[in-house]
Amino acid sequence: MAPEDVKKKLLRVVLIASEHTVREYSMFLQHILVGLADKSIPVALVCPPEFNPASIFTGAAEVISYPVFNLPFMGYINIRLLTERLTKFEPTIIHCLCESRASLAKQLAYRLDLPYVLMVSSLQKWWNRLSISSKYCERIIVPANSLAVNMMSVFPRFAELTEQINIGSFVAESSGCFSDPSRLATIVMAGPSKKADEIENLFSVIRHLLIDGYEFMVVVVGGGPAERQLWKLLEALDLLKIVTIVPGQLPWLSILAAADIFIQPQPNYSFNPVLLQAMSVGSAVAGCTGGVDDLIIDGRTAVVFNPNDEMGIMRVLKGLLDRREFSRQIAGTAQQYLKENHSVSKMISATLKMYYEAQG
Repeated sequence: MAPEDVKKKLLRVVLIASEHTVREYSMFLQHILVGLADKSIPVALVCPPEFNPASIFTGAAEVISYPVFNLPFMGYINIRLLTERLTKFEPTIIHCLCESRASLAKQLAYRLDLPYVLMVSSLQKWWNRLSISSKYCERIIVPANSLAVNMMSVFPRFAELTEQINIGSFVAESSGCFSDPSRLATIVMAGPSKKADEIENLFSVIRHLLIDGYEFMVVVVGGGPAERQLWKLLEALDLLKIVTIVPGQLPWLSILAAADIFIQPQPNYSFNPVLLQAMSVGSAVAGCTGGVDDLIIDGRTAVVFNPNDEMGIMRVLKGLLDRREFSRQIAGTAQQYLKENHSVSKMISATLKMYYEAQG
């Protein structure tokens, strides 16, 4: 099909966002909505009832809450009401932004007789139960090569449908990493996913650094279910004076923009949009490999440590705190890497191309 023919094809998009999408991938969702609005493409956004459209730019998108009735045994009525609403919208393609909504996308594709694309952003053991329609699913989109490899090994019959489209981010023109010598160094990290002892080694190292005379503050964003345990750990290590725990709902970018160092303390088995944002604003990244670690390239975009090796963590953090020009170099090369591989414009262009090809 010639490019001019592709441009003429009608495109009306249904985006399906889960609670996880809205909470963890809000920046990505906003970039998609802005990109589609910029191209004057009609969008219906299907999202959880608790989603506040004012929290991100939705443009002219038609926001549809799902489920309408959050009650047991109301699934059939909810899907019927959603189908009726979308029928009036007259979509041409469905884009499911989270694998947790794969079953819903499959049902809607069947009821509306439409092609759909599914985004998969995590390495999950339950993938063997992931619901994918061999008839209606036209693409499986992954934001990292490690996810593509895993996806094709778990679902080899869908290997030809798997396509990598990197999540885009706007990159700051400069790096704030140690840009002000008079300012106290700031370290930012995400809270533990389940148990506080996941990051006990890291906080033990932080305590030793303070004893050695280093001066800095630490911000932990989102304690989650382990927050009470985390407070106890900080109290036991006498770190309450230099560690602040802030809610995960606060704007990440404003917190990351003040960070000199961002730490990913444990392997992340989902694509980490916060890590992407930390790199985009120019924080020097220290992290561990494993899971979805495509952004962490040792010596180029980050410095790497073993989370179980306290001496190794100590060497990495001392290196970043002592060699501040090196830290700024790591931050700068990470920003350049994002400009080359994770631009918003490239993400939108690739997504639009995929939509047109998928709907035929």
